Amino acid sequence: MLRPPAIHLRRFARGIITRKLEGLDKERRDMGPEKVDVVIVGGGISGLATAFWLVEQGLTVRLLEKEFAVGGTMKTLSERGFLIETGPNSALETTPHIREIVHLCGLTGEFIYANPVGRNRYILRNGTLHPLPLSPLAFLKTALFSTSAKLRLLREPFINRSLREESVAEFVTRRLGEEFLDYAVDPFVAGIYAARPEELSLRAAFPKLHALEERYGGLIKGMVQGRRERAERKETGKDRAESFSFVAGLQTFPLAIANKLGEVVVTGAKVTHIRDITLGDQVPPDEPDARRYCIEYLQNDQGREIESECVVLSVPSYAAAPLIHTLSPKTSKALSDIRYPPVVSVFLGYHGSQIRRPLDGFGFLVPLKERRNILGCLWSSSLFPVRAPSGHVALTAFVGGSRNPELCAHDDDHILGLVMEDLNSIMHIDGKPIYLKVTRWAKAIPQYVLGYHATLDILSAFEDAHPGLYFCSNYRGGISIGDCVQSARGIADRVRDHVSR
Repeated sequence: MLRPPAIHLRRFARGIITRKLEGLDKERRDMGPEKVDVVIVGGGISGLATAFWLVEQGLTVRLLEKEFAVGGTMKTLSERGFLIETGPNSALETTPHIREIVHLCGLTGEFIYANPVGRNRYILRNGTLHPLPLSPLAFLKTALFSTSAKLRLLREPFINRSLREESVAEFVTRRLGEEFLDYAVDPFVAGIYAARPEELSLRAAFPKLHALEERYGGLIKGMVQGRRERAERKETGKDRAESFSFVAGLQTFPLAIANKLGEVVVTGAKVTHIRDITLGDQVPPDEPDARRYCIEYLQNDQGREIESECVVLSVPSYAAAPLIHTLSPKTSKALSDIRYPPVVSVFLGYHGSQIRRPLDGFGFLVPLKERRNILGCLWSSSLFPVRAPSGHVALTAFVGGSRNPELCAHDDDHILGLVMEDLNSIMHIDGKPIYLKVTRWAKAIPQYVLGYHATLDILSAFEDAHPGLYFCSNYRGGISIGDCVQSARGIADRVRDHVSR
């Protein structure tokens, strides 16, 4: 029997108690700072997954999280029978490491895939929702693209590679034409990155798409060959990966990892400074990369210290920047310069009878050319029926991003008015929602803009100059939950190799 979501979340939350150093053994405190192999700063999914793999490999780890709950942007609420995701609404199973963690944390019975109807995705054009074609025949029949745009696609295999860095917009226009940019790529870039395609670096934001041209000379040829190669490696491409969540929502995932880690996780601990305390005579001639770091943090308004051989920074770039400023002002500035546009998510609950069109898909995205206020809308309860009471539906709309950041400055009532105006005209909704929840993210998603590889090079150079210090967050290696878990596994392996060298 399935547990009500709120009860289920509380069960996990009980396992995540604020760790207070007052509770540590006094004799141990009198011996000086705690010493561990690795300190991880940040308790979002990147930090938790890194800690999970390191503990599995037998290292002593301490994870410091400034909030009193883990999960970062992965937060789930249960109110009036609705299950509200205030951050990411679902995840793609793009790496086997996700299911491995799920299994080891005892979550297999709570893991759920999205309703298959979620494979249907809609794009707004001229005020009408058009399904995104999922097959060659559907592509030929769709009214989403004009005949000239479809014919333009035939040129793609014969277009030469670019010799310079391109934005997503430049790449798509060159290879596929402007109409594909406007009515396919632009809305998806807004939906994934909350970004504008003319600002994003293709190589940084969509490295696999860039690699198709570099390796195979074109997209169509590369996609065909790439699928064969992924099948041989037993990997799943994002275009084929299944969306998933948990019975009680996505926050179940970070809560379960933290519960599994136990006292490794210290909440309410705000890191303020990181110092390299390595003395010259402490570096063995045969181990030039040996380092020792002191991590200073505040807990219950008291200063604390912990020493470690490795530090993993798993916080947003703007939070990591001040922590390393004394070690490298250049790297600190590079982190500070990473832009995060604001996003407002609006959850709306309705009686099913109020919606006059079938909610037979993932939801819809809105191209810039449609001149609407919202970026798109997820049909949340179509994906996961547990997110709304019986006879009701749940929707989640998004406003802002790099497209319309100024809209996020308005108050909740104004934003709700904009959202409902768009939804009512697009989806033919009768009346007002019976439940509303507005969530604001002042700094939502890192933007992988043109020239972003220069930033990544600075981060790599910093790691080379400071052995044992690593960056692991969604501003590096991809922004999705699957990307973060995959990156965490890679960082954990690097840390293990460093400690056991």
